[in-house]
Amino acid sequence: MTLSRRGVFRAAGVAAATAAGIGVAGEAAAASASTVAANGHGRRLRTGADVAAAERWRLFSGRKVGVITNPTGVLEDFTSIVDAMVAAGVDVGAVFGPEHGFRGTAQAGEAEETFVDPRTGVTVYDAYGATVAKLSGFFTESGVDTVVFDIRDVGVRFYTYIWTMWTAMQAAASAGDLRFVVLDRPNPLGGRARGPVLQQGFTSGVGLLEISQQHGMTVGELALFFNATFMERAGQQKLSDLQVVKAEGWRRQMVGPDQADRWIPPSPNMPTPQTATLYPGTGMVEATDWSEGRGTTRPFELIGAPYLDHRWAAALNEKRLAGVEFREAYFTPTFSKNAGQVCAGVQIHIMDAEKVDAIEVATHMLVEARRLYDDFAWRGDGGRWIGLLTGSGRFQQQLEAGASADEIIAAWQPELKQFVDDTRPYLLYGGPRL
Repeated sequence: MTLSRRGVFRAAGVAAATAAGIGVAGEAAAASASTVAANGHGRRLRTGADVAAAERWRLFSGRKVGVITNPTGVLEDFTSIVDAMVAAGVDVGAVFGPEHGFRGTAQAGEAEETFVDPRTGVTVYDAYGATVAKLSGFFTESGVDTVVFDIRDVGVRFYTYIWTMWTAMQAAASAGDLRFVVLDRPNPLGGRARGPVLQQGFTSGVGLLEISQQHGMTVGELALFFNATFMERAGQQKLSDLQVVKAEGWRRQMVGPDQADRWIPPSPNMPTPQTATLYPGTGMVEATDWSEGRGTTRPFELIGAPYLDHRWAAALNEKRLAGVEFREAYFTPTFSKNAGQVCAGVQIHIMDAEKVDAIEVATHMLVEARRLYDDFAWRGDGGRWIGLLTGSGRFQQQLEAGASADEIIAAWQPELKQFVDDTRPYLLYGGPRL
């Protein structure tokens, strides 16, 4: 199955690294080389990109580099890593833009076409939705011998940037075992894994491998896990030169507000860390006929439909779900589902981000809405999209059979624990996983 979010929207409108033979760069960067962001835990954060820049990009000396990045790939002074590399004399042979594009001009399910960047003169290839063969061809055409990945992920299986990375890893292997470097960044959701694990038969552009819905890993950790676990199954040799430049000062218990002052929206509908906190759950609303808040100033926080009413917020607040409260809300989306129609529903207010389990919250929302409203419906595909988002047909089957939220949540716990156990050898940062 090759369904991507682009296709759906158009149709609808290091110890671990050393043990694996993998290098981890940037451990001894000079602390005075850059000013870094402070966070609520009293630590000082520095991204992998800042570490590499503090070492004057020596990791790329003598290399022709291809960079996979977007507007979140910046240094502490908000300079694009591509602009900084070019200015520092790094031989940047190409840039590869993911969903929304290198400079971030495209909406959900879209990308920027291939173009020459006017600031740097570097060719930018459209990598969103590219197959392994197509991306491998881009690598060969551009002549790069090192591929760099630096994008802020939001820690959710159906957020597409990690699948761009996975495709690029395979393409790098296919193009001649190119060096692959991940400039790591904190996971804004922290390091706890949540939700169901994708099952075979439900792979798509919003979920290509068996990971949990909220994976609780950095992109660097995922790269190590993917390389060790899935490369040979995909018909590729493991990358022999995979390097992760670790972020400094991050621990798994740190969640979105720890990086609030450094937040750059990784996509147009991910404007704040609060949006990201809720997205692992309220992203499931894309499978329904409700508005998930696209076309408002609070996407994935404002949820509603023309047929919902005040009873939904009242029922949800009676649940006393950890970390959130629900406010009865009315809004009119300017685009996407229910555009131009008044929608009744809720705004989800985050009271304590560290306590929020967004997937559990959304499960309660869906169960209560189906109980209260006979008009509840999927988005016109018979529920296929909820299967792709949750990773199997089980969620839909249980919901439609009248299962309680607690029963639905209990069903994924064994596979979640197994995922946590399987990924433990590839973790680069300390802190809780469940």
